Amino acid sequence: MDETEFWELVDDTRQGAGGDPEDQADLLVDRLLEKDPDLVLDFARHFEARYNRAFTWDLWAAAWVLLDGASDDAFDYFRCWLIGQGREVYEGAVHDADALAELLDDFDEDLDGDGEDLGYAADEAYEQLTGTVAPELGIAPAPAEPLGTPVDLEDARALAARLPRLWERFGPE
Repeated sequence: MDETEFWELVDDTRQGAGGDPEDQADLLVDRLLEKDPDLVLDFARHFEARYNRAFTWDLWAAAWVLLDGASDDAFDYFRCWLIGQGREVYEGAVHDADALAELLDDFDEDLDGDGEDLGYAADEAYEQLTGTVAPELGIAPAPAEPLGTPVDLEDARALAARLPRLWERFGPE
């Protein structure tokens, strides 16, 4: 599975789910079950590489603004959700987290920002296909600390300065 096929699968399942991340994860498992186990592992590698690439201070700050706070786990699930939004939103946000102000049509804290189930879709499909747990993917793990310049996530002024457009549109009122 190449990168284009990866993103097509992400886009197709997001559209089929009407943007609901839990439904998208279910559709993704269903679609992956139609693939060869090696292709499921390819999908998992693409997903994990993008998940690790999104481990940045700026994206954690964006998650903090959008979710009104984001623990370690919430940021993990946010990165899965971000991948689930498709290539344009993902790449735009990784390049410039503040661009999420323009890339997102809206953001419903009750529905958006938590893609935990998306992160498990490939593992679930692989296990159903083979009856075994997915092997190690052979890609470099995420860094121990987020990439980029640290920011005090509990400092509203620092967040507003780091992500002015996102803060203006989605920050606390």
